[in-house]
Amino acid sequence: MKGLLGVKVGMSQVFDEAGVVTPVTIIQAGPCYVTQVKTEASDGYTAVQLGYGETKERRLTRGEQGHLGLLKTDKQHPRRKANKAIPALKFLREFRIKDSGDLKVGQKLLVDQFEIGEHVDVTGKSKGRGFTGVIKRWGFAGASTTHGQSDRWRAPGSIGGTSGVGHVFKGKKMAGRSGNTRFTAQNLEVMRIDTEKNLIAVKGSIPGVKGGLVIIRKAAKG
Repeated sequence: MKGLLGVKVGMSQVFDEAGVVTPVTIIQAGPCYVTQVKTEASDGYTAVQLGYGETKERRLTRGEQGHLGLLKTDKQHPRRKANKAIPALKFLREFRIKDSGDLKVGQKLLVDQFEIGEHVDVTGKSKGRGFTGVIKRWGFAGASTTHGQSDRWRAPGSIGGTSGVGHVFKGKKMAGRSGNTRFTAQNLEVMRIDTEKNLIAVKGSIPGVKGGLVIIRKAAKG
């Protein structure tokens, strides 16, 4: 399985031997811990759950602490770590796989599983734009000023008729909140890998703000 969780650090650029510049996005990928392995026999499907982002144990709920094995059944020491292989983790995400292979709970996954020149898919949440009009949200051209109108240039225009079907159709493109949606950038080439600092540089841009959580997978269409 090739997959990691990470955070977007920001954009930079790299130069090749010919001096050609390529824009890249730096991702702090891993280390991730295997927190759960699901099988067809026990859960009905095969998947692996990864955890990322070490945090303080007190910032997790009791359910999260129990899931990660941070609680002990002994009533005298309820907060003593029972599974020292897994620290307190902030993010948990699941990867559907065909075969769990040799993956075990507590195993650490690093960025060295990827190679330079390989293609990956990066999933994250796009930047939230708040409430926007139809021109910014959907790319409407706006009305012309041929007949002297001066205040309807960025308006959507008619949204439906009054005769026949007298209502607005579902899915009509109108003003509203835009952005802050799940988006996947596909087939991004891996340009650089720093195994010491767990950094990976991919060609082009990825969704989200600096510090936003992203999911890195092997390219599905590569």
